[in-house]
Amino acid sequence: MPLNRLLTFGVGACTAVALSVPVGAVPASASHHRTGGSLVLVGGALADDNREIYEDIVRLAGGPGRARIGIVTAAAPVPAEDPDAGTPDCNNSVCNGDYYAGLFRSYGAADAQWIPIDLDHPGAADDPAVVRQIESLTGFFFGGGDQYRYVTTMTRGKAQRDSAALAAVRRKLRGGAVVAGTSAGAQIMAGRDMITGGSTEPGLRDGAKPGYFDDPDVLGYLPGGGFGFFTEGLLDTHFSRRGREARSIRLASDTRHARVFGLDENTALEVTGVGGRRTSLRVLGQRGVSVLDLRRARVTGHDGVWGVEGVRWSRLTAGDAYLAPRWTVVPAPGKPRVRPAAGPCTAVPSEDVFYDYAMVGLVEEGLAARTGCVAVGGTSYEKDPQWAARLTRGAGFAAYRGATATTFTGVVIGIRAA
Repeated sequence: MPLNRLLTFGVGACTAVALSVPVGAVPASASHHRTGGSLVLVGGALADDNREIYEDIVRLAGGPGRARIGIVTAAAPVPAEDPDAGTPDCNNSVCNGDYYAGLFRSYGAADAQWIPIDLDHPGAADDPAVVRQIESLTGFFFGGGDQYRYVTTMTRGKAQRDSAALAAVRRKLRGGAVVAGTSAGAQIMAGRDMITGGSTEPGLRDGAKPGYFDDPDVLGYLPGGGFGFFTEGLLDTHFSRRGREARSIRLASDTRHARVFGLDENTALEVTGVGGRRTSLRVLGQRGVSVLDLRRARVTGHDGVWGVEGVRWSRLTAGDAYLAPRWTVVPAPGKPRVRPAAGPCTAVPSEDVFYDYAMVGLVEEGLAARTGCVAVGGTSYEKDPQWAARLTRGAGFAAYRGATATTFTGVVIGIRAA
């Protein structure tokens, strides 16, 4: 996109770009939702003791003693790739499936069972026995790893047609089942332009590129998307912990998306009424879900180096709701408004603004803490080039204190070369 070009995401265009998925971009059945089910999208690092999220999945799958949950772990390495296979430290598709099945049973599921789809079983996703297994279940949980492995194992060909197993999961979702996932298992639920990987600073410098890349620095995306279950905007995971705000902004700008949902670790975005007319979104868990709004964003630059201004940022925490058609945050009842203390701005600039909750901290400790903080910021650790992020109070800025994290809305982000 040329420098100094306004991102033309008007309200009408925004609905077409951010809230729907072109039929040709995902398997055709993605557009056939009628009644809709539920999604529970976790940003990764889901703690075993996160009762709120596990019990929510069980509830949406039919409730304690009734829920029957299928575990899909095809994004994980297969046992032959796992040096710890056969030990308590294993991390592979088989042992992860068994582990999650045990966890869901401990949280009240009547049954939880591994669905044997992975790179060791390339034909399983079209096996009639696996389809029958899926049809007997009321909920599904997709584990973490590499989301492209889900594309490889559960879709077919360049057009990413549904395998028989994926078509069965899609039918179950349409009929009212819950589909949950963590990390790659949440990312695969995305629609067009699903992110496939990439580091923040190289991604800002070089821009987004279509495809899947072995180079972890390349900001890659899959134009055909993931499974297309979530269509309210782009998705990104491990969001604040890994400082992915900036890479998501660059991807959204390059692919002309007006909205990004960034999922924090041990935190879920619950979406009910998927595919229906009354879709509801709310947040559960420890941290937050960020919503980046690029409708008024403007691409800038100096000496050919990319930059952006005017990205609006809201962050929802436990209990908050989001009205997607209105682009509106609804804080949970009873959350007190944060009243900044009088005094000068004492926020310390971040020297690694794209890592470990740095940008969230700048808002919490600066914009929401002191009346004198009208703008805060920091720079990237990387120097080729070094990047600067500036956060300001926009119109309607507000913050609310939750039990474990702060909700805020109306922050404006600008990013440029330092």
